[in-house]
Amino acid sequence: MSMADVQLPQQRRFGETKRLGAWWLPSLLVFLGFAAFIVYSTWAALQGQHYFVPGTHYLSPMYSPVLWDSWMQGQGHLYRPSGHAWFGEWPAWLPTHVLNWKWAVIPLTPAFLILWAPGGFRFTCYYYRGAYYKAFWADPVACAVGEPRKTYLGEKYLPLVLQNSHRWFMYLAVVFIFLLSYDAIVSYFFPVGYGAGGVVKSEFGIGIGTLVLTINPILLGAYTFGCHSLRHLVGGRRDSLAGLGARKPVYDCVSCLNRRHMMWAWLSLFWVGFTDLYVRMVSMGVWHDYRIL
Repeated sequence: MSMADVQLPQQRRFGETKRLGAWWLPSLLVFLGFAAFIVYSTWAALQGQHYFVPGTHYLSPMYSPVLWDSWMQGQGHLYRPSGHAWFGEWPAWLPTHVLNWKWAVIPLTPAFLILWAPGGFRFTCYYYRGAYYKAFWADPVACAVGEPRKTYLGEKYLPLVLQNSHRWFMYLAVVFIFLLSYDAIVSYFFPVGYGAGGVVKSEFGIGIGTLVLTINPILLGAYTFGCHSLRHLVGGRRDSLAGLGARKPVYDCVSCLNRRHMMWAWLSLFWVGFTDLYVRMVSMGVWHDYRIL
């Protein structure tokens, strides 16, 4: 049998492609959407104020759970409790700034104490990986489009090797779903005064804020419980689904959510930001929280 040399196609230059149409549009939209959320969430986390609405149980998901109230709420006799802090006022041993130089001042707020967990889950997400690798790192910009580098090291070296921590962040993200669900439930009870012994009396009610806070864990739950790692954990590693037994319905449910993982990812991302914005605007008196019931 005769042999013939076959010349391999040359690597495309950056941006070179034979694709027609606006192949760059999906990457651009991902870049704009993700960048907008990063900018807003960073700004909101830096504020350390207006993360709850006095007289209600409304609490921003970007600050939940509140381990200690922000030092901006005051200390000692000036301390104004939010009613959400697990351990009370900001402790003296915890610094108020992570950086305080002439050229930069970065305050330490309750948000920074907890956002690393849900943030780590989202940044290591399998869907988002493929999305922001293209949008931010051009790796590649799109399928069949030349990228700006000649070699690919995979996820075996820093910093991309850290993406393999996704499963561990998933465990933490599930805990946050229950915490945010609790925030949604208590938002239906509005303080109306004090009873015997100084106990706060509340009455059931529904405001626009309660609906906003309720939708938030629903969308986040659909995103979290449709996670690829969770699907693998409950049954994806098995050779036969018939052997799952009682786990089969759970696997089917996770698989159902997983089919729309991209949709839940973006809806939940948008709604987390909007929920914080709603609580912030009502707390500042810019928006009025209308009571439906």
